[in-house]
Amino acid sequence: MFTGIIDSLATVEDIKNDKGNLQITFKSSIAKELKVDQSLCHNGACLTVVKTNEDQYTIDAISETIARTNLGDLKIGDLINVERSMSVNSRFDGHLVQGHIDEVGICEKISESDGSWVFEFEHSGKNITVEKGSITVNGVSLTVVESADTLFSVAIIPYTFNNTNFCE
Repeated sequence: MFTGIIDSLATVEDIKNDKGNLQITFKSSIAKELKVDQSLCHNGACLTVVKTNEDQYTIDAISETIARTNLGDLKIGDLINVERSMSVNSRFDGHLVQGHIDEVGICEKISESDGSWVFEFEHSGKNITVEKGSITVNGVSLTVVESADTLFSVAIIPYTFNNTNFCE
């Protein structure tokens, strides 16, 4: 389980295609704290560390993960949001995030509003959002501002904008 509160940003260092699966290596300030078999949330998707060293770690993304997430669109140098799984005695600051992705939404509009940013997303229309409800976008715990049949919007505060990959 995760909370949607991002620990760090990681940079894509290498991507290898292996029979339709991807092996992705990231450079991250938390790499030295990680161990093989540890679950991490990557842009919202729960993935397992398969290799680690002082400043890099590697995960495998299978075809189902690639189809349901934005991880298949990553390029060398891209930033992703990373969160370590929560422990029983840790703070609970966001909302419960399982790391299972429903779909990839399309950001239709970004606007500044009173010192924050409003991101508007198009989705499949499966009634996945409600106003003031929680949603995870790129692994970040957010509150839905407006909800419609095929669109929803979230407001992002400056701290979240500057410390996640929303700033890209």
